[in-house]
Amino acid sequence: MKALYRTYRPTKLADVIGQEQVTEPLASSIKQGKISHAYLFIGPRGCGKTSVARILAHEVNGFEYNIEDDYVDIIEIDGASNRGIDNIRELREKVAIAPTSGKYKVYIIDEVHMLTKEAFNALLKTLEEPPEHAIFIMATTDAYKVPVTITSRAQVYTFKLSTPQVMLDYIKKIAKKEKIKITDDALEVIVRRGGGSYRDTLSLLDQISTISDKEITKDIVVDVMGLPQDEKIRDLLAQYASGDMSGISDVLRELLNSGIKAETIAEEMISQILTDPRPDLMSLLAKLPEIKAPFAEAKLLVALCSNANSPVGASVSTRPVSTIPKAAPVAPKAATPAPTANVSAPSETAAAQVQPTKDFNLDGFITAVDALNDAIGAQVKKCTVTIESGELHIYPSRNITRTILSRDNNKKILINAANGLKVIIHKAGEKPASAAEEDPLLSKISGIMDGEVINDGGSNPF
Repeated sequence: MKALYRTYRPTKLADVIGQEQVTEPLASSIKQGKISHAYLFIGPRGCGKTSVARILAHEVNGFEYNIEDDYVDIIEIDGASNRGIDNIRELREKVAIAPTSGKYKVYIIDEVHMLTKEAFNALLKTLEEPPEHAIFIMATTDAYKVPVTITSRAQVYTFKLSTPQVMLDYIKKIAKKEKIKITDDALEVIVRRGGGSYRDTLSLLDQISTISDKEITKDIVVDVMGLPQDEKIRDLLAQYASGDMSGISDVLRELLNSGIKAETIAEEMISQILTDPRPDLMSLLAKLPEIKAPFAEAKLLVALCSNANSPVGASVSTRPVSTIPKAAPVAPKAATPAPTANVSAPSETAAAQVQPTKDFNLDGFITAVDALNDAIGAQVKKCTVTIESGELHIYPSRNITRTILSRDNNKKILINAANGLKVIIHKAGEKPASAAEEDPLLSKISGIMDGEVINDGGSNPF
């Protein structure tokens, strides 16, 4: 049994849905006999570039087009696996041979942007002086990677993703023809997940159609695809807009624990924001496309907590974060500082520099580090962490802690969790300028690291 996207692949230009800006000019040029020697089809994946290329190759030759056809005068080349200069040299040698049964010998080069620089140069020679019987149809998802010397010698046609309504009407007809019992709101979910790609949308419909002989509802589709419920995504966006770190943590944990991937959550949030754009969500929208492996969950948490307005010290997860020392308060000028052992009272200027900024939460930072690597998070908790002049300063109490945190891979984790702030790791024992008194917790920790063995082998970050 054929997949739906193959069963319903168009075989005539008139059958192509939603690409009138391409099909109408091509049909007109064929009718007038004005055939170019080179075409470049550009656009997102799954929008019909290869299908139209095959249709065009058949129609310029007057061939009947069936999906299983194999004409010797229509040659398809995968640019990803035939990308070297030797492959194009072989093509140049064969292109001079006249067609066997048609008027034209048509070369369809898919993913043409994958060709090497040398291969492009070799192809250029053929495009500059092509045989009259040769036509090149090139397709690419990354037009900017195709040299302008190639683009300028071809007719360029731009394909677009389908609009939701056009796609919905299209798959409704297919579902009815295939006798698939499915509700309209379930089809809308499929259309949304298909993202305007005809191939992806039909593949999803094909997958869903095998679930049950009974009517397929929206809830069934959401469950099978592992998608979060719309209300959960709306709740997460509301928690972000209000800056509620605790609420963000609760909703996000519930979604992740249900098996939904961070990337999927980000995609669903992007979809809802685009459907109902609001100024207070624009900064989040800018961060969501970056939610991908590695550490997708941590990146999502950092993005959502970037708008948090909860006070420093509020917990956003079940992990203990109370070990981050707070900056000491500014002592009034006239006040006599309380006596401390070997530490003088800070000046007003020094104390002002280590106050946490409004846009950065130290507890959010330690939570993000924990999510990225809990072993590194444990080391950071043994340090004094402050914000000074817009930079994140980490003051380790032991040399071993500084050594661990300073390693390249481990420092990258700190930088990622700091969400753009510069991270400075100080020498062991160094104190922030505002330290009015020694943190009692750090005093208790002193000496714990004695005798630790550092293992550079394996995956242990230490």
